[in-house]
Amino acid sequence: MEPSTLASMSSERVRRFQWDDEEESISILIPEVIDPAYGMYVWPCAPVLAQYVWYRREWIRDKHVLELGAGTSLPGVMAAKCGTRVTLSDDCRQPRSIENCKRSCLANHLEGVGVIGLTWGRVSPAMATLSLVDVVLASDCFYDSKDFEDVLVTFRYFIDKNPDCQCWVTYQERSSDRSLEALLLKWNLSCKHIRLSSFGAESPTLAGSTLPGNHKIQMMVITNG
Repeated sequence: MEPSTLASMSSERVRRFQWDDEEESISILIPEVIDPAYGMYVWPCAPVLAQYVWYRREWIRDKHVLELGAGTSLPGVMAAKCGTRVTLSDDCRQPRSIENCKRSCLANHLEGVGVIGLTWGRVSPAMATLSLVDVVLASDCFYDSKDFEDVLVTFRYFIDKNPDCQCWVTYQERSSDRSLEALLLKWNLSCKHIRLSSFGAESPTLAGSTLPGNHKIQMMVITNG
């Protein structure tokens, strides 16, 4: 997978991400605003999670996938491109991020992808009307420790509706002091770490970070405890 910049106007650009193997090729365009505060920038965790979706594309094809904190929506768009039924979501209080989910769908000519406002830790009418979710995607949602429990509560909500639901998570290891262990036990959730090399995501061009500290990216799958 190789990202490239197609166009640039002031702080806006469109990036192309490409995945290829001997049998299939997928190209994804992501409109991006260089303003991370609004969740409109492709953070390094997103291509890694998209790579995992690509790796598992045959398995998820008939599933319902929900992306949390989608922003530019690269993993969710990948799932939709693979023929999966997808719902994208971002914080109800961030309408620009929700609008950017729609822009990513338009850029990739995707129809039928749902876009909803979803605030972690809160049950909304939009959440309640979703059909059973098989996979929850979460790219760099474990960024601020004050949000950790809200993210896990949201996972718990969808797992309660579908005990077989899996939560696919990529995150940057920013501090050894930030641990999910106690919260996972509290909400009866299990966690399995996935080696990046096991799905072809160990490449520095994919998993490398240009952010300060060059924090290492990790992948885990959270399921019912």
